[in-house]
This record gives sequence, structure tokens and C-alpha cells, in this order.
Amino acid sequence: MAPGHRPRLTKDRLIPAVVPLGWAMAAGAVLLISGVHDEEPPRPSAAQALPAAAAPSFPTVRPLPPAEPVRLRIAAIDVDAPMTRVGLDEAGALRTPPPDEPGLAGWYGDGIAPGSAGTAVAAGHVDTPAGEPGVFHDLGSLTEGATIEVDREDRRTAVFTVRAVELYDKEQFPSDKVYGGSRRPELRLITCGGDYTEGTGYLGNVVVYATLTAVTQTREADASR
Repeated sequence: MAPGHRPRLTKDRLIPAVVPLGWAMAAGAVLLISGVHDEEPPRPSAAQALPAAAAPSFPTVRPLPPAEPVRLRIAAIDVDAPMTRVGLDEAGALRTPPPDEPGLAGWYGDGIAPGSAGTAVAAGHVDTPAGEPGVFHDLGSLTEGATIEVDREDRRTAVFTVRAVELYDKEQFPSDKVYGGSRRPELRLITCGGDYTEGTGYLGNVVVYATLTAVTQTREADASR
């Protein structure tokens, strides 16, 4: 940064969200901070909203035992990212990957492992302080039926199918709906989205709802990364 240059306002902020005790023994804000990006991230259409029926329309598979996730791939939006464990800060907020590593996806390591019974959660930056797209910049363009793959340390890949993609105003974030427990292996991906103002950054969150539909052996090339 050149001397005297004022930093651009950070813009990528995940909204406050109360975490149910069934999901984590803490509650608080989920916060991402990143930068100004000239191109607005895609927003999910109304057609991608979660259907009224609670059960997915496709078959699910047997839950996996816990294992650390190491890599996340979403072919539909060209995501192939390493995963890192994140926890909660002193205020009960979900920590995120470092701002200088916008290509990382952060998994809440004290919660459910992707592929195990329950709701696993991962968050990622939508953009960076330098104005470049983050790992989840295009999350809002996902549609029902898209595939999310999570490689795990046990050399199994948990394959999730997207059920819905929704955009929520930060003042009306449905914590119970997003973080609520499940008997099925579920995955939530979260990033910033919606309108943006100079004073507060993004005003909403994009949330992807996905369900485990297959388990495969992790490819050797992926396991070695």
C-alpha cells in the first residue's frame, strides 16, 4: 500500500446469528470481513428457495463417522479449495479463514464433521480487501441439484447435493433454520451477499443447503494435496 493511501472499506461481513445449543455450546455473531469488489456477487433466484417439505426429494445415504475435512470442491462454480478448522472467538462468533487467505474454506471444527449425522457448517469470504473474488464469491449462483464434494482425512469423499440456496437479510437471519440439528448428514455453506452500503458492508448472507447423497473414495491426487 502506498504511503498516505486510505484503505478501502471492508465489505464482506457475515451477519449475527445465534447458534442453537444442539449445534454448538456457544452463541454469537458469524463475521467475515473482506474488501470492496466492483462486481456484485450473484444472488440466488426465488426458484432456488428451500421447499416447504422438510425431507429432500432425493435419497440420502448412511452417515459417516467423524473425520476432519481437508478439501472442498464445487464444480459448478469452479471451487477447489483447502479447508481449515475455525472456532469461536471470545464473543462467541465464528472465526473465519485469515483475510489474506481468501481461497480457504473454514469449517467449524467443534461442530459436526461433513458427512456425519447432523448439520456441518463451512464459511468463506465472498471478496477480499484488494477487491478480488473470494472462495465463495459465486455461491449465490448455485442451483438445486449441484454437487459439493468434501474430501476427508479418512480418504473418503462426502458428496452432497444442493437442496436450496437462499439469501437472508442480516436482521432476519433464521438461525434455527440454518444451524438446526438433523438426523441426516447435512451441510451449510455461508458467505456474504445482498445489498451493500458504505457504512455496514453487505446487508445479508447467502446460505446453501445440501444433503449427503453419496460417499466415494478420495482420489490419490486429491488426498496428497
